[in-house]
Amino acid sequence: MITLLSHIFIKNRTSYSDENVRRKYGMLTGIVGIILNLFLFAAKFTAGIITSAISVTADAFNNLSDAGSSIITLLGFKLSGQKPDNEHPFGHGRIEYISGLFVSVIILIVAFELIKSSVTKIFHPEEVMVSALTFLFLSISILVKLYMFLYNMIYAKKIGSTAMKATAIDSISDTIATSVVLICYILYAVFNIKIDAYAGIAVGLFIAYAGLKTLKETVSPLLGQTPDPEFVKEIEDIVRSNECVIGIHDMIVHDYGPTRIFVSLHAEVPCDKDILYLHECIDNIEHDIKTKLNCEVSIHMDPVDTNDENLYEAKVLVSDILKGIDERLTLHDFRMVHGESHSNLIFDVVIPHKFKLNEKELFEEIQQRVHSKHKGYFCVINFDNDYSGITS
Repeated sequence: MITLLSHIFIKNRTSYSDENVRRKYGMLTGIVGIILNLFLFAAKFTAGIITSAISVTADAFNNLSDAGSSIITLLGFKLSGQKPDNEHPFGHGRIEYISGLFVSVIILIVAFELIKSSVTKIFHPEEVMVSALTFLFLSISILVKLYMFLYNMIYAKKIGSTAMKATAIDSISDTIATSVVLICYILYAVFNIKIDAYAGIAVGLFIAYAGLKTLKETVSPLLGQTPDPEFVKEIEDIVRSNECVIGIHDMIVHDYGPTRIFVSLHAEVPCDKDILYLHECIDNIEHDIKTKLNCEVSIHMDPVDTNDENLYEAKVLVSDILKGIDERLTLHDFRMVHGESHSNLIFDVVIPHKFKLNEKELFEEIQQRVHSKHKGYFCVINFDNDYSGITS
């Protein structure tokens, strides 16, 4: 259905990284989700009233909340496509994450209400009526929800949408929940085993688990999560493929919503090359990254002396010492300033996350090991945090 409708309503429908195409896919799946969930609500609510099965009725209202979630997702894609303005110069892309957050909260509310009504049903049971219509509606619901999971997950991956992924997880949770309800209904119809209310609790707990999982996934980019390792590696590969670049460090990735990624990094270049030539190389790298990865990028040039053998030997010495302390430790911006009595080794060290030593302890450890190797070397160290997840 989605494929057919995309042929009709979406031009350039395979350009998934295009902001306008992404928004149209999000809105299209949202509209289809609203229609399907309203249909399921009407069918299961009718069946629940006929049979007095609390799990069926609760499952119906779960579909009604899903329709509300689809509306939120639809609005999220619509609003996130607004152009940047004076108050929001980086655009409104994070609204898509916020819509996913609201969907997660709705899932948790539904889970709570389902558990509460099921507990009440345990102490105040009602007779459940067997109906072939109910069996039919529940079976159709499972197939529809499975279809919704598949198309939401497929297009979530294609357009890179956290909100759509949350909807997909909600759909597969509903598929499992409705399957449990159907099994309970069959057990009652065939063997007169009544576990309707207990199944409602189990379904509610499962939905709550799915809600917490999607909540975590939608909150994480809002808080500033570590960028995708594959995305970071692609940037590194493009930068390092240029013959002018010796090394790369201090990469920071800012996520202002899908298709609104801003990257800054430092590229080490030979200090003896022509500055205009190096500037042209950096401009070419920035253009390649922007074209291939659909993001904004700013690269700072760090000149490096590649002809000083003493500098090179000292850098190798310190690098080996850092690896001896922890394999994840890296250095950059390495310089040497000679004096009459000693030489200062000036460099930056990137500290990985959850590192065992604080900055003072690490400095003392590095200084002690360097001094044991070479009495005339003193360290001047600036410590950096790892914002790209490369060293963690």
